[in-house]
Amino acid sequence: MSYYKRHLFMCVNEREDKACCQDHGAAELRTYAKTKTKELGISGQGGVRVNQAGCLDRCDEGPVAVVYPDGVWYRYSNEADLDEIITKHLMQGEIVERLKI
Repeated sequence: MSYYKRHLFMCVNEREDKACCQDHGAAELRTYAKTKTKELGISGQGGVRVNQAGCLDRCDEGPVAVVYPDGVWYRYSNEADLDEIITKHLMQGEIVERLKI
């Protein structure tokens, strides 16, 4: 069994040459997601891990995140979007179709 059930990798990259996830407050939103999973008691061994990632190379769709091992990519805009990803996908295993890219 894997140490974590799921990983949420969130791009927080900042680029000067083109649009990037950090242009949309990705680092602050990652902090929110990390805090939220801890508050819900789903982080840690057997649960989920929220990781920051460098460039995920989908800059024009940002901010973006990917859930592994499911391989599902999301574009999110705010805390409400992240709440939906956390509740539906990370906790219940359901893909959030409206945010999927």
